Amino acid sequence: MRKTLLLFVSLLVVLIQSAMAQDRRVTGKITSAEDGTVVPGVNIQLKGTSRGTQSDASGNYAISVPASGGTLVFSFIGSITQEISIGNRSTIDVQLGSETRSLSEVVVVGYGTQQRRDLTGSQLTVKGDEIARLPVQTFETALQGRTPGVQITQGSGKLGSALQIRVRGAASISAGNEPLYVLDGIPITSQDLNTTNNDRYSPLADIDPNDIESIEILKDASASAIYGSRASNGVVLITTKRGRVGRTNVQVGYYTGISTPTRLRQFLNAAQYKELFSEAATNMKYNPAEEFEGAGLDINSTYDSDWAGQAFRTGSINQANFGINGGNEKTRFSLTGALNNQVGIIIGNDFKRNNVRLNLDHSVNSRFTVGANLALARTINRKTPGDNAFSNPVQLNALPPIQPIYDPNNPAQYNRQTLYYNNLIEIANASNVANTYRTFGNLFGSYQLVPGLTFRTEYGFDFLNLQEEIYRGRITEDGAPTGYGYQAQTRSLNWTTNNTLSYLKSFGEHNIDLLGGITYQEQDVQTVSSEGRGFPNDRFQKLASAARILSGSSNQTGFSILSYVARANYKFRDRYLLGISGRVDGSSRFGANNRYGFFPSISAGWILNEEAFIRNNVPSISLLKLRASYGVTGNSEIGNFASRGLYVAIPYADQAGIRPSQIANPDLRWEKSTQLDVGLEFGFLNNRFNGQVDFYNKVTNDLLLNVPQPGINGFTTIARNIGSLRNRGVEFSLTTQNLVREFRWTSNFNISFNRNLVTKLNVAPIRVNSRFLSYVTEGQPLGVFYGKKYLGADPQNGDALYEGADGKPTNNYAAAPELFVGNPNPKFTGGFTNNFSYKGFDLNVLLQFVYGNDIYNVAGFFQSVNADYFDNQTVDQLRRWQKPGDVTDVPQARLYEGNGAGVSSRWVQDGSFLRVKTASLGYNIPSRVIRKAFIQSARVYVSALNLFTFTKYTGYDPEVNTQYVNSGNQQANIALGHDFYTPPQSKTITFGVNLGF
Repeated sequence: MRKTLLLFVSLLVVLIQSAMAQDRRVTGKITSAEDGTVVPGVNIQLKGTSRGTQSDASGNYAISVPASGGTLVFSFIGSITQEISIGNRSTIDVQLGSETRSLSEVVVVGYGTQQRRDLTGSQLTVKGDEIARLPVQTFETALQGRTPGVQITQGSGKLGSALQIRVRGAASISAGNEPLYVLDGIPITSQDLNTTNNDRYSPLADIDPNDIESIEILKDASASAIYGSRASNGVVLITTKRGRVGRTNVQVGYYTGISTPTRLRQFLNAAQYKELFSEAATNMKYNPAEEFEGAGLDINSTYDSDWAGQAFRTGSINQANFGINGGNEKTRFSLTGALNNQVGIIIGNDFKRNNVRLNLDHSVNSRFTVGANLALARTINRKTPGDNAFSNPVQLNALPPIQPIYDPNNPAQYNRQTLYYNNLIEIANASNVANTYRTFGNLFGSYQLVPGLTFRTEYGFDFLNLQEEIYRGRITEDGAPTGYGYQAQTRSLNWTTNNTLSYLKSFGEHNIDLLGGITYQEQDVQTVSSEGRGFPNDRFQKLASAARILSGSSNQTGFSILSYVARANYKFRDRYLLGISGRVDGSSRFGANNRYGFFPSISAGWILNEEAFIRNNVPSISLLKLRASYGVTGNSEIGNFASRGLYVAIPYADQAGIRPSQIANPDLRWEKSTQLDVGLEFGFLNNRFNGQVDFYNKVTNDLLLNVPQPGINGFTTIARNIGSLRNRGVEFSLTTQNLVREFRWTSNFNISFNRNLVTKLNVAPIRVNSRFLSYVTEGQPLGVFYGKKYLGADPQNGDALYEGADGKPTNNYAAAPELFVGNPNPKFTGGFTNNFSYKGFDLNVLLQFVYGNDIYNVAGFFQSVNADYFDNQTVDQLRRWQKPGDVTDVPQARLYEGNGAGVSSRWVQDGSFLRVKTASLGYNIPSRVIRKAFIQSARVYVSALNLFTFTKYTGYDPEVNTQYVNSGNQQANIALGHDFYTPPQSKTITFGVNLGF
């Protein structure tokens, strides 16, 4: 065995030496095209291989290349990437020109690609390398602060929770407001399918951000109308990494880190608690000791428990990933995979993802290309209870600090004699686990019929299998006394076929790009579930062990959509642009009289810098493009059977019957959004400074609303198209190269303004519930806060004051009218990114900001209410009114009295914030150091997510949106900016390394 191993090693050394002997050395110097200064830290790579190096402090480089030569690729942040053929040369000097955005860059559009300079719609691009290596479960998190016109809100710190994404504002009241997601040309399932609570979880967490090559967000009608009835909320095109011609490259990476809450709230300690609640009882002429005892509390307790802190822990994150890609002129491949394991900051919350992806492309001949994409993913999410559940760990902050965490008589067990449920018992004796198995696939072929005319066909599928299992032990609140179990399985089969013809032709000064095709999509979702009680003990957790099966259920739903698409782009003299597109959709969701809809758009562009009067007179202008578009898009994200008359079964003893449950509306049709967009793109000094500004007006008509009906026919509502709303706004982005020498500094700033207005409702104003302030009425923004206006405490007697009907303060809560007291929609959002590089070091910092939105902390009714009941209070309640003349916003403490406890603007606060969203510091180890280890590239880095947050909001996190009322789209769309024992996001610090071979 030893001899065999020795022989193998000897042969390997000989082969390596032989290969190296066939190489030769190429050297050179790299300078700036602008001022001739040397440029250190430039990446030089032999195209199609993993061989590479970097220029040193003097701009010099040296690289070994094959005797046959090849092509060198020179790249650097903020510079034009150059490819230079080596030939027989041994010295190659290069001048790098500045560029922050390539106008010739090819970007993905609906059912095709286009050069960026030829786009006449509003579309933004985020490259995969901008979001790779960030410690996030889902790629949408990495887009925050980078996308003008797109507001992304991560409303909770729960792992795997869904984000709220609004492209140019909310376009609907009761239908979906999330964009359409298209993965490698195939629409995928992005709606939450969980059945265990109202919290929404993201199916997009099954996509590994490291697999993404680019993300395109289509914002206006010109860009998105090709997706017709599903484009009102914007379209997100996700393109994954593919293989490239050349030597096989291997990349491996690993990062590890820790997570902590972005913020923890301060609650009363034991001494403060006794002081405040004794005072509250005394103010009402009660004996404090007796009242404490009546609530099961000991006023003489010596305990001082930090209940609020028990909900959180130091989390961790670990990820290992690999990538192998390469190929030749015939076949290209990309194989990637990753293992991700995250322990959340909330006790009992964990997330794991294992995934692998294979993308193949094969050229049968010069005219015929085929390919396949296949991705497999498994995620395991150990979920935490919903915000409104007593088992929610954050609700531990309600427990009095004078009660012990552990049972005084049995320190090994948690205390079960607390004011409210000690849900630490839940964490130790219950579980809620969701296992998702996901398969994304795509088979395609492309054949050039004649020069310029290409037929493409593809079949894509998205298979999602969700298995949910809950077990609550015998001593938990909901599991007592014999245990409770629930199991559900949801299967979603989503498949699409696209067949398109495209034609490209140039003749003289004219260029045309035509597309036509037919697509079909079908989804089928089936769910089976069952629950039971009566388990022998807590080790038996499967339903087969339950003595009583409480219920069993199964259901099936689905939809289909048949579409015809067409697009024509025309370019004249390389400066005058015209685009027309249209789509006809037929959907099973809508009424028989409105089954089909037509969604057209038209756009035009003028590249002014190509005109002689600008090119000759203002040579510093490198780009000046004016564009405008107008079009119609739709929103089909409603129930699959909203237009139909429905029946449900009604059991009686062992007999079954049916009854009508929904009245039909054959005229039900799409919500339609008409959008006008005018944009200006600009660049100066060879695009060293470039940006764009967009003005848009989006009006949504035929809003779907449930209209009240006379109850005499057994139905109280019917779905009709009767409402309208408007979104109007401005978007601005600017990218600059501030320094372009040895020390380089580039910046990007973006800001967006959107004004939302409900223009027609035709039904009574809509409220979510009596505890929330969310309100929908004509002439106001969606979800505006409507309630009684709180004015603080009366300096004379400590009464809570509200604004009366005459505009003067009153202590009569019932007499105070309801007013508009806040707006959860921000005045503007944006981000500011700075990239620095010096030699082998690089630093990236992204600031995210939101300004002008209000937050209503619903939990204030319990935790910040001047000791109205025995829930522990936030420390700000210590500034309560105590004597005449005190000026404060906290009324006198009065036990059980409800002094200031009514729903009002008392707990409305400014939700504006500035956050250091991401920061990354890396170092590329010089190739001369790692070459001996046969490593082509190596980078070590430290990164941070949610590093610092600056805000006046006193809750856990200003980026919040509780989901406990989200029983449907309407509640989710309206209940904006509400906080209710919602956990904060995590601050994560990671350390990582990436190696290339």
